Amino acid sequence: MKSVKIRIKRAVRELLTEQAARCETAAFMQGDPSWYMHQVQGQPGQEVMAFIAASLSYGSRAAFMPKLQHLLDSMQGDPLEWVGSGAFASTVPDDEARSFYRLQTYHHMHAMLRGLQAMLEGWGTIGGYVQSSGATTALQAIEAITRYFATFDTGHLLPRDATSACKRLCMLLRWMVRDGSPVDLGFWSFIDKKSLIMPLDTHVLQEAARLGLIHSQSTTMAAALRLTATMARIFPGDPLKGDFALFGLGTSQED
Repeated sequence: MKSVKIRIKRAVRELLTEQAARCETAAFMQGDPSWYMHQVQGQPGQEVMAFIAASLSYGSRAAFMPKLQHLLDSMQGDPLEWVGSGAFASTVPDDEARSFYRLQTYHHMHAMLRGLQAMLEGWGTIGGYVQSSGATTALQAIEAITRYFATFDTGHLLPRDATSACKRLCMLLRWMVRDGSPVDLGFWSFIDKKSLIMPLDTHVLQEAARLGLIHSQSTTMAAALRLTATMARIFPGDPLKGDFALFGLGTSQED
């Protein structure tokens, strides 16, 4: 079925542009998982911290942020060494019985970190692996990451493929690719910024639907791509400015 092009109201366009400019500041990181990747030095270590932070960023921030802080404290400022040397095993043992976060056990988290350790051994950095896969778009990068980790028992920490919205991996890609931002790191210049995909969850979907930006009722990759295409008409060349805009509007609705 041919998709119908969304008509964007002028007032909505202006509102989103205003909100994006207001929210994309260093202050945005306070209380946001992006804060953690800025607490370590060096691109390889920041990539590792960003990957871990993205994987746990679901549910209540009040619940997952303390988990991230605990891991950051355990790393003693060096996530690259912590993962690469296997030191993480003392903090995150391979235990199937205990819950680490929600339905994810210590085993799931341990398996993800083992996979990350193997990736660092083989390619040096996370970006090195993604680039070696030949990825030049966000979707190709997501497919490469999910394909790699599909052989590790990570539970729901990582999606098994790219058919779901892959919200947390889309967020990771935003952090890694967007440049010129006080929040995003802009390391992966081999990925086209225009190809980034909106991190879509239920709250973003509801806010976008309220503004008439999308007519979908489910958080799928297809819906995320449709919303991204609409945002690209508002923010040409940089559709994920729309992520900051919708966040700002969602916050305003809560106030």
